[in-house]
Amino acid sequence: MFSRPGFRPPLLLIMSLSVGACLQLACNARSDPPGRGAAPAAEPAAAPPDASGRPDRPKIVMLGDSLTAGLGLLETQSYPGLLQERIDAEGYGFEVVNAGVSGDTSAGGLRRLDWSLQGNVRILILALGANDGLRGLSVAEMKKNLSEIITRAKARNVVVILAGMEAPPNYGPEYALSFRQAFRQLALTHRVTFLPFLLDKVGGQSALNQDDGIHPNAEGAVIVGDTVWAVLKPMLDQMAANS
Repeated sequence: MFSRPGFRPPLLLIMSLSVGACLQLACNARSDPPGRGAAPAAEPAAAPPDASGRPDRPKIVMLGDSLTAGLGLLETQSYPGLLQERIDAEGYGFEVVNAGVSGDTSAGGLRRLDWSLQGNVRILILALGANDGLRGLSVAEMKKNLSEIITRAKARNVVVILAGMEAPPNYGPEYALSFRQAFRQLALTHRVTFLPFLLDKVGGQSALNQDDGIHPNAEGAVIVGDTVWAVLKPMLDQMAANS
């Protein structure tokens, strides 16, 4: 997940990725508190009442894994929670839906897509692939899954923001390069807004991550939120201007 050009993670991080990181992200769903990264039930719960008086206000769905779910953080400290605060403060009127599930792969995200896109969804932030890379899964299969998610979302007139991820270095440079290029090719093919690396300025920075060296701490989540906001805000401005 952290093999950007010129980026060299510390030895301890490389070791944790190559030995235990895959297990860490793949099993996080068991350790999340109730409602934080747990898989959706067969029958989704009713949406909470909307305090603004608009029961079906437009939604921004953030489809991801434990990085999006905010593993180890309070809900308000996760980057989706921080984005909701920012959206409310600036009066955009959108509801952020945190559809992050710990341990999820691109295949898992595809399986729960219909459930995630219920309601008046206007924007999908697609932030999956980290677990595919940590497990060394097929890049072609990941690309196929993400492509299907984008295609089905656009068929519902949902605008997509694709967040790129990075593969760990232990699978070799060819895999890392192929993994990185898959996101760029998807963005070009589907003509969607592209955020090259979700964990930009956070990945591999020990001071900005929890003890596992993978999941952002509260300070790191603020930076991730800023990174996403930089591409989300212009989209919200455009939607407001066209409404």
